Amino acid sequence: MSVLIKNIEKLVQVRNEVDLKWVAGTSMAELPFINNAFLLLEDDKIAAFGKMEDCVAEKDNRLIDAKGKMVLPAWCDSHSHLVFAGNRATEFVDKIKGLTYEQIAAKGGGILNSAKKLNETSKEELLQQALYRCNEIMETGTGAIEIKSGYGLTVESEIKMLRIIQKLKVLTPLTIKATFLGAHAIPASYKKNKQAYVELIIKEMLPQVAEEKLAEFVDVFCEVNYFTVAEMEQILEAAATYSLKPKVHVNQFNSIGAIKAAVKYNALSVDHLEVLTDEDLTALQNSTTMPVALPSCSFFINIPFAPARKIIDAGLPLALASDYNPGSTPSGNMQLVLSLAAIKQKLTPNEAINAATINGAYAMGLHHNLGSICIGKKANLIITKPLETIAEIPYWFGNNIVEQLILNGKLI
Repeated sequence: MSVLIKNIEKLVQVRNEVDLKWVAGTSMAELPFINNAFLLLEDDKIAAFGKMEDCVAEKDNRLIDAKGKMVLPAWCDSHSHLVFAGNRATEFVDKIKGLTYEQIAAKGGGILNSAKKLNETSKEELLQQALYRCNEIMETGTGAIEIKSGYGLTVESEIKMLRIIQKLKVLTPLTIKATFLGAHAIPASYKKNKQAYVELIIKEMLPQVAEEKLAEFVDVFCEVNYFTVAEMEQILEAAATYSLKPKVHVNQFNSIGAIKAAVKYNALSVDHLEVLTDEDLTALQNSTTMPVALPSCSFFINIPFAPARKIIDAGLPLALASDYNPGSTPSGNMQLVLSLAAIKQKLTPNEAINAATINGAYAMGLHHNLGSICIGKKANLIITKPLETIAEIPYWFGNNIVEQLILNGKLI
């Protein structure tokens, strides 16, 4: 089926290079667009685009008139924990009263609290909750999302989470990538023998994940009181034998050498980066690893924001993601992520959009298919409400600028 979108006020993120991996450094400030444009879709792909004066014939096309509106790629959210049970609103009150993330975890809250809830929740109920959240994020423009396990922390529950993620791939129009995060926290029963849990991940969880083809990526929460650099390396080395590429949590509270180790293992991305040293930046230079910032996490638990300006000014690329989860970021709204990146991390609107589209696509291994307006790429598109400038996209924080969403060439 053909769809013709005509009279587009601005067609944003127009690229001619289908193999463009990312934009980095000063190039992040460049966001190509066409004024008064058209866009032709054939089935689920972008077939043609250009100025309205060069518009293809309208015969036999389904028409969408986007007069006064902008069209841009749907958001590519490269870091989320969207499959979880219930919520952690009581911990939200604890935070208001002054308890830190670490103090809440020490008294049995945090990740272990979510793991307890997930183990007590049926797979049917988990699936329904996850489907609700998928619909929620599509409403604010997300077209592709990475979803991690990590709230199971047992062989059975980690596999249950990953199977649910596979079902979401079938039941929703979202492009979804799955990440195995068995090394999210140390279960209470392994507190005195952490190495035994690492062995459980390596010898029991990983083989089953690989056998059922339940994940594309592997993750480790490498942080003080969670998993050491040496333990992360053990897990990444084992995962490499199953061709699971690393996407790892690093530098949320401390810099402990995890970025250098992640780069050594060819990590696709390093995520969080709230604490970042010059040595960490050097380790990322000339690598193929994407730095990923999660500003809504910093906002919600009141910790420093990743030094996004410093990363970009060092000539590096940067992606933005939601970190949607019940404890530190109970929101999958990528529009809010862009607003926070602009307001708190001093990204320009152009930089923020690049970080949430083409660079986010790379951080999921999807840059060949998504993240830019390019002939042959998948038609995952946002049609905005009437807007005059690109700056309005992060400017209208708290408001939904999405009027229509097209995924796989179909209006959602």
